[in-house]
Amino acid sequence: MTKKPIDYPILLIIIILVAFGTIMVFSASFYYAQLRWGDKYYFFKRQCLWAVVGFIAMAFTANFSYWKLQRFSRLLLVVTIILLIAVLLVGVERNNAKRWLNIGGLSIQPSEIAKFSLILFLANSMTLRRDKIKFFFTGVVPYLLITGVIFGLIMLQPNFSTAGSLVILSIVMLFVAGARVWHLGFLGVCGAAGAWFLIKTAEYRLERWMAFLDPWKDPIETGYQMIQSLYSLGAGGLFGMGLGESRQKYLYIPYPETDFIFAIIGEELGFIGAAVLIFLFVILIWRGLKVAITAPDLFGCLLASGIIGMIAIQTTINIAVVTASMPPTGLPLPFVSFGGSSLAISMASIGVLLNISRYTRTG
Repeated sequence: MTKKPIDYPILLIIIILVAFGTIMVFSASFYYAQLRWGDKYYFFKRQCLWAVVGFIAMAFTANFSYWKLQRFSRLLLVVTIILLIAVLLVGVERNNAKRWLNIGGLSIQPSEIAKFSLILFLANSMTLRRDKIKFFFTGVVPYLLITGVIFGLIMLQPNFSTAGSLVILSIVMLFVAGARVWHLGFLGVCGAAGAWFLIKTAEYRLERWMAFLDPWKDPIETGYQMIQSLYSLGAGGLFGMGLGESRQKYLYIPYPETDFIFAIIGEELGFIGAAVLIFLFVILIWRGLKVAITAPDLFGCLLASGIIGMIAIQTTINIAVVTASMPPTGLPLPFVSFGGSSLAISMASIGVLLNISRYTRTG
């Protein structure tokens, strides 16, 4: 099959997002970094390092035939499960959660690797078993069990937001593969009931839910994050306070360089800046969907759908949390938030998407 040029709009948007994210990570973190480590460039230098790693990974995967990935799908899933078990046994604990492994001086999150490994495994397996997808017990249930294993291991960290996003992703990929809508509707109802059960059985998750319903009921504790985020967005107005001029990053808003970086963007660059960022993500998702729709085979379609679906899910949840449209969770804003594992894996995944774009159908 003749290769075409990669989808340059996708590449351009990723370059803009990563460059913009690196600037905003520095802006959002320099005060805390100076206070905590005596180096205002602490987060900035690490983000730059991971951005370089990400671009190298993206360049490699963009030139590595995506069909060859099929042979690694099972192995990568097994390695991911081993890493998820390892993080529970010897992982680094931060904020009462074990989500990180220190390997060779680098801190990685196995749950970030799990996102791509699950996408690859599901895409390959659904392609091989395409005739069984319309059957519930032989077609849908096996994938629920596999996703359930990953879900359970990530929940033990605990990391409800990442685990839940993988369940949503699996349902999206089942839909693309041709599963019956009423099967997926049934799963959606069961998933909502299961999510409510998990919220009710964990005090901190229930507190987050109650804070979402009425953050002003407890503005000092459970509602604090949401209120400070809204203060930050509101202070930005239409045009923002100016790059670097955020007030909320001075230890008012928690995690300004990671989970709540969109609030700092809204404060410093205003509604216009936030809207432009959202527009870039919309274009990225649209181009990714176009690659999926015009992919030359089902495997490429599913792989592209999973990659762009994961980005869409994370982006939607992150912005919804920051704007108080859903309870607080811990998902980063792709390509923008601080986080080495997330940035590198996301960029490597985009490389795969770019490789698929080389073979898309025309017309």
